[in-house]
Amino acid sequence: MRGMETGKTEIRHRVFTEIAKLAYEGGNYAESLERLTYKIRPGDPDDAGSYKGSVLYERAVIGERLRLAMGLPVRKLGEYDNIRDGVEESVIAEKYYEPPLVNVIKFACNKCPEDLVVVTNRCQGCLEKPCMTVCPRGAISRVNGQAYVDPDKCIRCGKCINACSFNAIIRQQRPCKKACGVNAISSDDHGRANIDYAKCTSCGQCLVACPFGAISDKSQIFQTIMAIKSETPVYVVLAPAFVGQFGPDAVPAKMKAAFKRLGFEAVYEAAIGADLCVIEEAADFLEEVPAKHKFMVTSCCPSWSDLVRKTFPELAENISVAMTPMVLTARMVKRMHPGCKVAFVGPCDAKKLEASRRSVRSDVDFVLTFEEVLGMFAAKGVDKECIPMDEAVELKQSGADARMFAVSGGVAQAVVNAIKSMDPDREVKVAKATGLDECKKLLMMAKAGRYDGYLLEGMACPGGCIAGAGTLQPIEKSLKNVAEFSKCAEYSCAYETAYREYLPLIEEKE
Repeated sequence: MRGMETGKTEIRHRVFTEIAKLAYEGGNYAESLERLTYKIRPGDPDDAGSYKGSVLYERAVIGERLRLAMGLPVRKLGEYDNIRDGVEESVIAEKYYEPPLVNVIKFACNKCPEDLVVVTNRCQGCLEKPCMTVCPRGAISRVNGQAYVDPDKCIRCGKCINACSFNAIIRQQRPCKKACGVNAISSDDHGRANIDYAKCTSCGQCLVACPFGAISDKSQIFQTIMAIKSETPVYVVLAPAFVGQFGPDAVPAKMKAAFKRLGFEAVYEAAIGADLCVIEEAADFLEEVPAKHKFMVTSCCPSWSDLVRKTFPELAENISVAMTPMVLTARMVKRMHPGCKVAFVGPCDAKKLEASRRSVRSDVDFVLTFEEVLGMFAAKGVDKECIPMDEAVELKQSGADARMFAVSGGVAQAVVNAIKSMDPDREVKVAKATGLDECKKLLMMAKAGRYDGYLLEGMACPGGCIAGAGTLQPIEKSLKNVAEFSKCAEYSCAYETAYREYLPLIEEKE
């Protein structure tokens, strides 16, 4: 429920804020971590208003969230582990993510049913009994005057759901499993959610979907702040989806001032790298399709690329060789400011694992989501309303096409526009999909020959990066904000970028 303060988002915000405060203020980190569970969740153990009736339970869950926010693993059930174990090893400025990135806090899991068809109390016990009539397995009977679905006979075809005039029959699915487009979530022996990391692409949509907050990701907030407090300058590479994420007063022109108050040196738009990426993908398409490959797959979304490699390995060679905007911009920043560190700030969980690849580590030191940075703002008391406009600096670093990378269809359209600049007579057909389940369908059709000659764009999150797991506002609002910011750009096509001198970076491929 992006854009709304729910019990789950409130706890996440408090955790990120307190970890950021701990990093900024210093002290006995191990002891402080234990105290934070009481600070975040005060109250008597018998507090009647507590979640699931136990404040002690809530503190235990918060303890795991605090550990993950410091980049530490969740503790194993049934084994003795202190909440402070491993803390001192994390008090460094160069700690990379250690898989798994997305974790299930087992004792916080509600053991939701995976997939059930159930009759609600809205059933009227009608004379027609259409649900019984249409059921192909005879799974529905009348019990105490109402319909009853035998779960052992039900095949979940949905015919009874459609037949009921009162909408009294529903399909109940585990939210995290339903949100997972690669079928990576199942139940363990105790009915708790379990992630198959061989399938998982770390998109984080299960994290967003779980209403109990039982799924969480690791963070580099602590390590980023440790780097900020050192003598090494840390620069921000800001993803195109940022517009409006930090509230209506956090206009793009205030971003440089806001991040400087957190201790960062300066801010660069990741859309600079998007412009460079577009130039490379356009050149790749003209050279390789159809001469070398039947179609080309965009490379910007790491979950999309991971899906191709894990599920359709035979199509891996069709992925564009262009580096992602995050990597290109970070590489450019490090050429401009030797010896600095770079923190990518964006909407995406999968970018965290992309940055941990050995070929990328030297370019991107930290990856933070918008949600995590909001905790840093709260920890430092940075109120965007109070940043005077005389400190505002318009961001004029990238083009309109590049800024639309955050939205479904934006990457492909930018590449098409660049190709038209290079070869006006070349026709480029595009097919796109958002959400990994739809992305899989797109790839299946491409494998079957339906999209020969096409440019295929896939984005793991529904609607594009504006729906990433680390976003803070409704998707529709983000779409509007990003589009308006795109219109403010001083140029459109990637070939007009002022950073063309950094195009040789593209040649330094992985």
